[in-house]
Amino acid sequence: MDAEQETRRNPYGMDEDCRNCPGLCDQRERVVHGYGDVGADFVFVGASPSAASEAAGVPFVGDEAGEQFQFVLGSVGLNYSLPSSTEPELENAYVTYLSRCRHPDRAATEDEVRTCEPYLNADVRMINPEVLVPVGQRALTELGEEYTTEPAENLDVEELHASTVRGRGFELAPMIHPREQSDNDADEWIAFFLALQDTDYRQTKGRRGR
Repeated sequence: MDAEQETRRNPYGMDEDCRNCPGLCDQRERVVHGYGDVGADFVFVGASPSAASEAAGVPFVGDEAGEQFQFVLGSVGLNYSLPSSTEPELENAYVTYLSRCRHPDRAATEDEVRTCEPYLNADVRMINPEVLVPVGQRALTELGEEYTTEPAENLDVEELHASTVRGRGFELAPMIHPREQSDNDADEWIAFFLALQDTDYRQTKGRRGR
């Protein structure tokens, strides 16, 4: 699939009845796969769906944190709909999770994140973005371990928020989770990302033209 996609919701048609995690599949309402522009330069990765995202079937929407996140994306030219939309008009952005299912009472376990990893790997491989944006500490830890040479324990999202970390094939641009962002945090990340977009951030790795 290329950028001439038919839908932003689960554009690669990944399994929406996945049964790989017994502790999650009997608790969830639905699987929340990736959403957005399959030709994106920027892939945003959170830990797992919120209740609102699970209800909508779309990452990072439907509650206060989701509206904050979509406001930030709109402020940097990646979202062309209102922050309250549960089907945002994302351009040059793709949003997804480490774990695609929500347990109502706990975070995903390490085993569950590892079991879900092939979905994330497939998203990243097929989109081939320039920048990965870990949203929150857990996403930074997992993506940092996979895509950088930095020890995971050295990666602190509050310290690295609104900065870049050199990765293997990608740059990482960590973001404090919108649930925990202050107004200053949001403003700082917006200013940083607008400046990043003005740089020659695209790397030479055989990408298709936009």
